[in-house]
Amino acid sequence: MAISGAFAGCGQGPSDTDKVHDVVEAFGKATAAKDYQRLCDDLLAPKLVSEVESAGLPCEAALKQGLGSVSAPKLTIGAITVSGDAATADVQSSARGEKPSRDTLQLVRVNDSWRIASLK
Repeated sequence: MAISGAFAGCGQGPSDTDKVHDVVEAFGKATAAKDYQRLCDDLLAPKLVSEVESAGLPCEAALKQGLGSVSAPKLTIGAITVSGDAATADVQSSARGEKPSRDTLQLVRVNDSWRIASLK
C-alpha cells in the first residue's frame, strides 16, 4: 500500500481536453435524464445560470420549460479546443422528432472545473 501512495502524486491527471469532454458528456446525460438540478448546480457556468434566471424563473424551472418536451436527446461530441480558461466543443445534437443540429458549446474554467458558458 505504501508504494501506491508514493506514486499517487507522480502521474498527471486528466488533461483539460479530457475534462471538457467529460463535462459536455455529463451535460448530454443530464439533459437526457431531465436532471435540471445537476445542469444548474454542476454543469452550467454561474453567468449562464444568471442569464437563464433573468427571465424570472429559477434555473431548474426555466430549463424544464425549455427542454421538458425534448424526447430522447442525443449528443455527439466532436472537436474540442482549449485556450487558457476558455474552451469550445463541437457537438451534434438530435432528439426524437427534431432535425439534428451542429453547434459549438462555449465553456469556461470556473475555479478548478469546466462549465458550459453558452448553449448556442
